[in-house]
Amino acid sequence: MVLNLFLEVIFGIMDRQKKSSYSGGYSTSIHYLSFMSLLYHCDDLLYNAEDTFLSDLAPHEITWDQHRSSAEDIAVLYNKDIEFEKLADRINGCSGYLKFGVNPEGGALVLKEVWFCRVRHCPVCQWRRSLRMRALMYKNIESVMNSYPSHRWIFLTLTVKNPHVTDLRSTLKEMNAGWQRLRQTKRFESVVDGFLKATELTRPRYKGQEMHAHPHFHVMLLVKSTYFKGTSYIKQSEWTEMWIKAMRLDYYPQVDVRAVKPNKKKTAEQNQAALHDAILETFKYSVKPADMLLYDDQGAWLHEVTRQTHRMRFYSDGGVLKGILKNEDEISNEEMISTTEEVVETDETRFGFSYLPSQRRYVYNPKFNVYPETA
Repeated sequence: MVLNLFLEVIFGIMDRQKKSSYSGGYSTSIHYLSFMSLLYHCDDLLYNAEDTFLSDLAPHEITWDQHRSSAEDIAVLYNKDIEFEKLADRINGCSGYLKFGVNPEGGALVLKEVWFCRVRHCPVCQWRRSLRMRALMYKNIESVMNSYPSHRWIFLTLTVKNPHVTDLRSTLKEMNAGWQRLRQTKRFESVVDGFLKATELTRPRYKGQEMHAHPHFHVMLLVKSTYFKGTSYIKQSEWTEMWIKAMRLDYYPQVDVRAVKPNKKKTAEQNQAALHDAILETFKYSVKPADMLLYDDQGAWLHEVTRQTHRMRFYSDGGVLKGILKNEDEISNEEMISTTEEVVETDETRFGFSYLPSQRRYVYNPKFNVYPETA
């Protein structure tokens, strides 16, 4: 009798949720989670429901599945060398569970609690740090443009020949020294008022270069309004010559320079989007997970990159933009959780999801739930 009454109540809830599901959004999903929790806590024998995945409830959260799966693969590679077993252990524990709050107005899931391993090449941590870096730029870009309304942005990429991965550290040091010499030239100082620089490493796809690296700088330059007028303008060929001289090279490296062009025919929002695209290109992953996993080398490339880049700074800023960026190790756990400046209010309820290796997805796990009365 009690069981039948319980089931009538439960299926009544399900029926009401089914009828209200046409409104879309997250609310139905959240009610569904509450229903699943009720089943779970009322009777373990009744809790035989199929797995409920985070990315099914909130499709845009599939990025958590993707990055956590890549992290699992990277941990396997680190485990192949005793030198990196501790890094593997830390990555294996990274973001094992996620706790979300719920925005009471829109019903959206809001990340509130997760543990990050903070290993430099962990795909999850790289992703969250890059989001925070972009958020810092988005936050500051408006004040920069208000202070320098007539200034323009250009996007500069500087490269060198691909070194063997065992020479990566010395190459990066030479590139940083070359950059210092470049920015101290009169030509540079006469047109550039500020810069934001990021280092990226990619892995060559050429036969015979499997154990090489392709280090390069992505630089956003804030230039004077006169930059595109007369002799102030620096053509790509001149940028190349300046980089050759600064690096003291005996060959021509690839150098790319592009203006982030405002378009009078476009709206302010569209022009802002063009600037945001440049930010996205500058502040992406330092090393793509796909490159770490590119060849079946038992992790040899990843291991050497880890040694070579230990404690190296991959971000820098200067001129009137000095202080906008943070170094990777300066970004707090809280900042990696809330990657934007927007404060999204939630109640004290927390819905938990844990990573399920067999499915390579996050699954709803009521064991991690927190309710107001127990918070």
